[in-house]
Amino acid sequence: MNASVRSCLARGAMAAALCSCGTQPSAAKAPAPLAVAPDIKARVAQFVPEKIAADTSRLSAGDRTALEHLVRACRVVDQIFARQAWQGYPSFAPQVAALTGPDAAAAQAYFRIMMGPWDRLAGFAPFLGHAPHPPGAGFYPEDMSKAEFEAFLAAHPGDRAAFTSPLTVIRRQGKALVAVPYSTEYQDLLASAAAELRAAAAATPNASLRRFLSLRADAFLSDDYYPSDLAWMELDSPLEVVIGPYETYEDGLFGYKAAFEAFVCLEQPEESEQLSRYKTELPFLESRLPIPDQFKNTKRGSDSPIRVANELITAGDARRGVQTLAFNLPNDERVREAKGSKKVLLKNMMRAKYDAILQPVAARVLEPADASHLDFDAYFHHILFHELSHGLGPGRIKVGGRDTEVRLELKELYPAIEEAKADVLGVYTLAVLANKGVVPLSVVEALPWTYLAGLFRAARFGTTEAHGLGVVIQTNYLLDKGAIEVAPDGRFRPVLKKFAGGIKALAHDLLMVEAQGSYDGAHELVQRYGTVRPPMAKLLGALGGVPVDVEPVFTIESAAPAAR
Repeated sequence: MNASVRSCLARGAMAAALCSCGTQPSAAKAPAPLAVAPDIKARVAQFVPEKIAADTSRLSAGDRTALEHLVRACRVVDQIFARQAWQGYPSFAPQVAALTGPDAAAAQAYFRIMMGPWDRLAGFAPFLGHAPHPPGAGFYPEDMSKAEFEAFLAAHPGDRAAFTSPLTVIRRQGKALVAVPYSTEYQDLLASAAAELRAAAAATPNASLRRFLSLRADAFLSDDYYPSDLAWMELDSPLEVVIGPYETYEDGLFGYKAAFEAFVCLEQPEESEQLSRYKTELPFLESRLPIPDQFKNTKRGSDSPIRVANELITAGDARRGVQTLAFNLPNDERVREAKGSKKVLLKNMMRAKYDAILQPVAARVLEPADASHLDFDAYFHHILFHELSHGLGPGRIKVGGRDTEVRLELKELYPAIEEAKADVLGVYTLAVLANKGVVPLSVVEALPWTYLAGLFRAARFGTTEAHGLGVVIQTNYLLDKGAIEVAPDGRFRPVLKKFAGGIKALAHDLLMVEAQGSYDGAHELVQRYGTVRPPMAKLLGALGGVPVDVEPVFTIESAAPAAR
């Protein structure tokens, strides 16, 4: 990739990101003008710009220098993810930069937000041009079908591990398919990112951060992330850094391939300490899951740190479209069994979404008297226990006597089922711990209304997005169980006498689909409950003018110098 195209893919100011490309159109034939969706300005307006900042004045001089290198590494992660989202991104970006006319700025902004020409809130319909979105993103040949992939593996069973690995892309080699390691496919970019991580490691005085960054730089070039994942679990630094391939949501064909993302955050140690007591409850919560004991996962490690942090910058899969409120990593079951997983709550992003989005959503979808029950503390705790719940329940399983993992069996349906499971268990486990006296009762008392408003907030992401599909499944299931209902005025309300029972039943059904590795069971849930029904659609339609999400404007990004 030439340097001018790279500059188009980098984050930062609009002019630097999209308008400074020096690539010249072919002298023989200029590209056809791009068709721009006529409502492009309204689409951009769905994302309200919010300044996201944190006080870094207490960082040491070495950590401030390390932070500059981490910001540069984030810019590289954006470039890697752009190629993962679509192989055609590098050649398409200059066309977007060259747009002119009254809709040009809006089209360029939405292209940046969506990390491509397809609207992630509208089923990946194109808003620039007319090309359909490849369901396998940039991970597979665009003309490859699921049937071809599965037929190839049936004929070449020895290639299964490499083809289903989260760390390979699939390419054509003549008539055959081949698996190409990330370290080869993105070699140039990963070498650049690794250099920034090593520079950050050399600058920081924190030994645990230095160790993690050094090991992660090695992983970029070897595809062996296990040692650095273990080091990340042991990270004890003012800077909380996540950088690498993690979530598989972008792979719409099978859900196998991990997308690159980055979070650089400033830990809030006092708040983290207040929540640390919850991690000791994980074995107890596993024992109380509403499934038979033989399906409970007692082998995962319970050393699960909980961190409260403020975002400084994000990149890649963490930056496109809808913004993350918290994360629970790593996803490698080997690490989870050895060390558990770490939960990081992004408090400044939570507050931005609560104020700008959840409160006005609640005012329109809940009855007036019920909207007053909305509570930030309940919202915060539900997000925390959503992330804790990703570490509960089945992980490694047996299907037909074969050792496997839930994500491999549920394929492209896994993200939506897993997100729904974590949402529902977040409610269920809070009630369990409130009964034990560990969680304040006030949190659980406000939870039915806060949770219900949150379903509508996330439903606006669309059912092609894992969280959006997951909340639609929850809503319809709970309606059918009578745990929530539609009031005479069309708004929704929880039915308190049936709410806990509906949550428990849904938790059981989702957990059993995972425990049995049942793709058919997951498909049945999606078919039965995964379509927005008229009462919900009517309320969603009434949310015009309420932002769907925030567009983060990271103040540190403009302050960090570009790589030399």
